[in-house]
Amino acid sequence: MEYKIGPKIKKLRKARKLTLQDVATETGFSPALISQIENNNVSPPIATLSKLAKFFDVKMGLFFEDEEAELKFEVVRRSDRREVSRVISKAGTGHGYTYETLSFRKRNKKMEPFMVTVSERPSEETLYNHEGEEFLLILQGKAEIILEQERIILEEGDAVYFDASLRHRLLACDGKEVQVLAVVTR
Repeated sequence: MEYKIGPKIKKLRKARKLTLQDVATETGFSPALISQIENNNVSPPIATLSKLAKFFDVKMGLFFEDEEAELKFEVVRRSDRREVSRVISKAGTGHGYTYETLSFRKRNKKMEPFMVTVSERPSEETLYNHEGEEFLLILQGKAEIILEQERIILEEGDAVYFDASLRHRLLACDGKEVQVLAVVTR
């Protein structure tokens, strides 16, 4: 099942009577990119969603939840995970990863768990930053994480916890797929 994040962002923008330009001015994204996100033409990276959630003063989980009653707990079976399609950069090129949310019914979470699959190493190494913290656990494969100017190799079983305001990027090594458990806070 694929999320329709765009309409939720558009609804937030319209409810506040904001134009695409208003959101662009405050977030630093282009009006064209925001329009593409709203129309589900582009799947935004987690860092972009985090920045939009902060701007609209909502939890990032809002973009992944159904309109159901509040739950005290949630079980998500492997077959029920919700995949966010391949992430595309502003330039229209692939970032080389997909992610699935591991919790989409539980509201008002303090953390957002994802299964990230890094499938290729893109030619560009754009770094991202956002509010909160991140925890990454390499479940399969070998990855390189860039934290500001530092590059660190992570292998299966290795983990990293960092302040997400650091400019960062996770890349696949050796041209092989990497499976990562990612937990992001706002």
